[in-house]
Amino acid sequence: MRTAAHLSPIFLIFCLAPLPAQTTTGSQAQPPVFKTTAHAVVVDVVVTKGNEEPVPALTKQDFELKEDGKPQTIDFFEEHTTAPLPQNAPAAQLATPPNVYTNVPPAPESPAVNVLLLDTLNTPASDQRFVHNQILEFLKHIHPGTRVAIFTLGSRLRFVQGFTADTTTLLAALNDKKTEVTAAKDPASRTHRDDEADADNIQTMIKMAGGYTPGIGAVEDSMRDFSDIQLSERTEMTLDALSFLARYLSGVPGRKNLIWFSSSFPVTIFPVESRRLPTGSLQQHSSQIRETADLLTSAKIAVYPINATGLTSQQGLDIEEMGPANKSVLNSSVATDSSGSANTMNAMQTLATDTGGKPFYNTNDLAGALNRAINDGSHYYTVAYSPTNNQMDGRYRHIGVKLTKGNYKLAYRRGYNADDKLASASASGTDPLGQLLKHGLPSATGILYKVLVVPATIQPTPKDTLAGMNSKFDGARTRYFVQFTIPASEVALSLAPNSMHVGKFQLALLAVNREGNPLNWIDGTQNVNLNPDVYALVQKSGISARIQIDLPDTDVFLESGVYDWVSGKVGTLEIPVHVAPATPVTASQAAPKTE
Repeated sequence: MRTAAHLSPIFLIFCLAPLPAQTTTGSQAQPPVFKTTAHAVVVDVVVTKGNEEPVPALTKQDFELKEDGKPQTIDFFEEHTTAPLPQNAPAAQLATPPNVYTNVPPAPESPAVNVLLLDTLNTPASDQRFVHNQILEFLKHIHPGTRVAIFTLGSRLRFVQGFTADTTTLLAALNDKKTEVTAAKDPASRTHRDDEADADNIQTMIKMAGGYTPGIGAVEDSMRDFSDIQLSERTEMTLDALSFLARYLSGVPGRKNLIWFSSSFPVTIFPVESRRLPTGSLQQHSSQIRETADLLTSAKIAVYPINATGLTSQQGLDIEEMGPANKSVLNSSVATDSSGSANTMNAMQTLATDTGGKPFYNTNDLAGALNRAINDGSHYYTVAYSPTNNQMDGRYRHIGVKLTKGNYKLAYRRGYNADDKLASASASGTDPLGQLLKHGLPSATGILYKVLVVPATIQPTPKDTLAGMNSKFDGARTRYFVQFTIPASEVALSLAPNSMHVGKFQLALLAVNREGNPLNWIDGTQNVNLNPDVYALVQKSGISARIQIDLPDTDVFLESGVYDWVSGKVGTLEIPVHVAPATPVTASQAAPKTE
């Protein structure tokens, strides 16, 4: 039987129940939801000078916005840049005592998060090693507060490291042999170097046959068919990876910069304009491409393609000293290489332009390109409008943004598919914390708080009721005592006519394994009613809530979250827990000292 929560002078002791279906008001960091008959279109705009420096302090009046050539009214406007921490923030994580964690960043965070996608599917092994070394070099000089996550794409998308600004953690993840940052060649993998190898093989066969080539056409057709099959497989696998990343990042507020290292880019995102009609493999995957485009649009992901091949150049050769056969081989090789490089650059430019990012190619300084991509996406303006054409007819809508003054460069998403599922994909669900409690996501800092995590004083027997909501929980378990401490200034507490200070917020815990699979969870919403004496106490020491949860005897990640139903602010924090038999401590011994 569940009992109602009760108050002590300092602590709120929660007995949590499953969440009822309710409508959220959204996160403080997200643009407002417009209650109109039309859908809202949100566009992030990066404005830079000729030296790639950001242009600050622009206003709503400085922007002109059009959809399909028709002027639109800007309903929402906001500039995003790195901001200092609030003065009343709890102490940073480095200053916390043992077993106490906080979502207070150790340095002011960038307003955007960055995902490094190391593509081994579309990249030769030699280029993979080059990329790996360049990223290691970049991380040695990364700007404090830069939040980075790492994925690899090979035979499937692999999670390497969740969002963190800790350079040591990122370096360890890249150097961990289990993460497969570099991988063996996948059967579906193919780059322009494979095309060059095929061309060389054909020329060798012609030379060995003394110029007699009746069967060469059949060999060329066979190679071409195999290449088409590989391209189709790579396209499907790449689109699957992009779709997963979009879904994974959909709950993270703000801009997401997807920095994609690859030697070739087999997909486009919006192949609906006449200049980019789908052909060949892309035509086979047109519906999957459209779905991926909608997901990237909804998740506000800007793609920054970086060519893993680096700077390429032809070796200086004296063609006059070559014989006819060698000239033919050279011309074929040069033509193939030029065509492959041009196709790669065109694909990179299209990906970046369509999503609001920028491409980087023809450079060996990949560390510098990575730094420029992160800097480019860390200062931007968000504009939102309700289109005058509110028909969700599935057509492609072109977005045009201009400035009324100054000669600056603008990067922004150039359009979207007017699909009904796009609107539903961006709609808020009934659980304000559900999308944010995922392994590896960055901490939400709308509400700053501390969490104490220690083994409970009394451990359960096999017959005891489970502390948690996973009815399928099985095996050995350790009960943990979890205490949230939330500064009173972080939540909305209003004064009621009866002199009570009232509020309403939700707490949640979700235990997952390294793959992100849920192991146990507990959540619930609590109404807070504080009399004047208790209110005076929590102004000094904060509001504390105690929860118990059972965890399996293995290493887990404990996702914690706080949501204020009044202000709509949210805070989250991922806590690594190394579960092992330990000497229990009492709650009084474990509780943090009040300040």
